[in-house]
Amino acid sequence: MSRIPFEQLPADVRRAITDKTGAVHRALTAQGGMNSGIASVLETESGSVFVKGIPTDHPQVAAQHREATVAPHLPASCPRLYWHLESGGWSLLGWEVIDGRHADYRPASPDLPLVEAALTELQAVTAPADVEIKCAVDRWADYAPPGTSHYFSGNALLHTDFAPDNVLIVDDRARIVDWAWPTRGAAWIDPGSLALRLMDAGHPVEAAVAFARRFPSWRDAEPEALVSFGAATAALWHEIADGDGTPWKLGMAERAVTLGHVLRGRL
Repeated sequence: MSRIPFEQLPADVRRAITDKTGAVHRALTAQGGMNSGIASVLETESGSVFVKGIPTDHPQVAAQHREATVAPHLPASCPRLYWHLESGGWSLLGWEVIDGRHADYRPASPDLPLVEAALTELQAVTAPADVEIKCAVDRWADYAPPGTSHYFSGNALLHTDFAPDNVLIVDDRARIVDWAWPTRGAAWIDPGSLALRLMDAGHPVEAAVAFARRFPSWRDAEPEALVSFGAATAALWHEIADGDGTPWKLGMAERAVTLGHVLRGRL
């Protein structure tokens, strides 16, 4: 999706934002990411705010609505949503500014204990019953081996995408951002998702699985559930790599197969 600076938003949309924030003194377009038509840090009369937005007729607007509805239920390791508004054909979210750097997942990185602490906090959060979010059983049903998708069922609030871009380090604390795919499901899914990203950062598969075992949800999961997760993850990344054979996606697909083999060998 092409991104525009704040100044190129329609005048009525900018006014709707300043009604929330007060006068805008400076706007800086954020780099990275591809899912927002606008992503700007605004220095305003009431302080700093990160504004991300998408046209209301864009297919991905539903993901932004999910972000808004789940935001009040997120733990303190996640950014705070100040407001959500729709104006002039735009859906806009005003977030707490998280001025940090992307987490370093490499072996022996000092960020790893911070990431562990943030995920531990998230693991204790139950998915809100009154908010319509994705169900893990549905998300993985097409990839899990037949008759095993029920293992993904649960009531935990999951993030599911622990790419380093989605974990920011600020003042010796990890903050989990980008909640476009909040999911209700088994709590062990997030440690498993993180393990694959650790492999991508250079961890041997056994070390990545050992990191996942730091979380009680993973240690307590039925072995058959983890085998199903490994198979489903490999099938998902195979599909992704088939559709777009860029080197990093092909690499993720290979690592997902390796993870699946190790999990199956532990049954």
